[in-house]
Amino acid sequence: MANRSYEALYIVRPELKDTEVQKIADRYKKVVEDHGGEVAKAEKWEKRKLAYELNGLKEGNYIIMNFSAPGDVPAELSRLLRISDDVIRHTIVKEEA
Repeated sequence: MANRSYEALYIVRPELKDTEVQKIADRYKKVVEDHGGEVAKAEKWEKRKLAYELNGLKEGNYIIMNFSAPGDVPAELSRLLRISDDVIRHTIVKEEA
């Protein structure tokens, strides 16, 4: 199966330290790689104010990851992001060719 390009953006709880945020980013990068994908770029943005309050939180740590992977990887990554207590919101989109 051919790999497709995706972009994942997820928001991590604001009270976490930078080292904890980096561990979370590394964990999801490893998920992609363990399932036959390749991460092109994973970048932590500054802590930002949210557009609207989510679960009582007004800001969060944004992480964006560009990767190529087989078609089943985004669903697995989304499942893991959804069940994580540290991730407050996420989205994964397929990049156009």
